Amino acid sequence: MPSSISATYSSPASTSPNTFNHHLPAIPSNPSTDERTDYLGKLQSAVKQLQGDINEFLTKKKMEEDKAAGGAKSVDDAKEEENYGEEAVE
Repeated sequence: MPSSISATYSSPASTSPNTFNHHLPAIPSNPSTDERTDYLGKLQSAVKQLQGDINEFLTKKKMEEDKAAGGAKSVDDAKEEENYGEEAVE
Protein backbone atom coordinates (compact mmCIF):
# COMPACT_ATOMS: atom_id res chain seq x y z
CA MET A 1 0.00 0.00 0.00
CA PRO A 2 1.53 3.34 -1.01
CA SER A 3 1.90 5.85 1.77
CA SER A 4 2.46 9.57 1.84
CA ILE A 5 3.85 12.30 4.00
CA SER A 6 1.80 15.44 4.45
CA ALA A 7 1.68 18.73 6.31
CA THR A 8 -1.20 21.15 6.76
CA TYR A 9 -0.82 24.90 7.25
CA SER A 10 -3.67 26.96 8.61
CA SER A 11 -3.90 30.42 10.07
CA PRO A 12 -6.65 32.64 11.43
CA ALA A 13 -6.26 34.92 8.40
CA SER A 14 -6.84 32.18 5.80
CA THR A 15 -10.22 30.78 4.86
CA SER A 16 -9.02 27.25 4.24
CA PRO A 17 -5.93 25.28 5.25
CA ASN A 18 -3.18 24.48 2.76
CA THR A 19 -2.13 20.85 2.58
CA PHE A 20 1.17 19.67 1.13
CA ASN A 21 1.63 16.00 0.15
CA HIS A 22 4.40 13.80 -1.16
CA HIS A 23 3.75 10.19 -2.00
CA LEU A 24 6.08 7.45 -0.88
CA PRO A 25 6.54 4.04 -2.45
CA ALA A 26 5.19 1.02 -0.63
CA ILE A 27 7.64 -0.86 1.53
CA PRO A 28 7.49 -4.67 1.41
CA SER A 29 6.13 -6.48 4.46
CA ASN A 30 9.52 -8.10 5.17
CA PRO A 31 12.02 -5.64 3.70
CA SER A 32 15.67 -6.45 3.34
CA THR A 33 18.29 -4.08 4.69
CA ASP A 34 18.81 -2.62 1.22
CA GLU A 35 15.05 -2.09 0.76
CA ARG A 36 14.80 -0.36 4.15
CA THR A 37 17.78 1.83 3.35
CA ASP A 38 16.27 2.74 -0.03
CA TYR A 39 12.91 3.53 1.57
CA LEU A 40 14.48 5.71 4.27
CA GLY A 41 16.43 7.59 1.59
CA LYS A 42 13.20 8.24 -0.30
CA LEU A 43 11.48 9.30 2.92
CA GLN A 44 14.30 11.75 3.67
CA SER A 45 14.04 13.16 0.15
CA ALA A 46 10.26 13.54 0.47
CA VAL A 47 10.65 15.39 3.79
CA LYS A 48 13.14 17.81 2.21
CA GLN A 49 10.80 18.38 -0.76
CA LEU A 50 7.87 18.93 1.59
CA GLN A 51 9.88 21.42 3.63
CA GLY A 52 10.88 23.22 0.43
CA ASP A 53 7.25 23.43 -0.71
CA ILE A 54 6.16 24.84 2.65
CA ASN A 55 9.01 27.38 2.71
CA GLU A 56 8.16 28.49 -0.82
CA PHE A 57 4.48 28.89 0.11
CA LEU A 58 5.24 30.86 3.28
CA THR A 59 7.75 33.11 1.50
CA LYS A 60 5.23 33.89 -1.24
CA LYS A 61 2.52 34.52 1.36
CA LYS A 62 4.78 36.87 3.35
CA MET A 63 5.79 38.77 0.20
CA GLU A 64 2.12 39.24 -0.72
CA GLU A 65 1.35 40.50 2.79
CA ASP A 66 4.26 42.94 2.67
CA LYS A 67 3.21 44.17 -0.77
CA ALA A 68 -0.37 44.65 0.44
CA ALA A 69 0.91 46.66 3.41
CA GLY A 70 2.42 49.03 0.86
CA GLY A 71 5.48 49.86 2.87
CA ALA A 72 3.44 51.49 5.65
CA LYS A 73 5.88 50.61 8.39
CA SER A 74 5.74 52.13 11.84
CA VAL A 75 9.50 51.81 12.32
CA ASP A 76 12.15 53.45 10.17
CA ASP A 77 14.30 50.52 9.00
CA ALA A 78 17.41 52.66 8.43
CA LYS A 79 17.19 54.15 11.93
CA GLU A 80 16.52 50.71 13.41
CA GLU A 81 19.59 49.29 11.62
CA GLU A 82 21.77 52.18 12.81
CA ASN A 83 20.75 51.68 16.44
CA TYR A 84 20.76 47.87 16.43
CA GLY A 85 21.91 46.50 19.76
CA GLU A 86 21.94 49.87 21.48
CA GLU A 87 19.48 51.31 23.92
CA ALA A 88 17.36 53.93 22.18
CA VAL A 89 17.06 57.28 23.95
CA GLU A 90 14.30 59.49 22.67
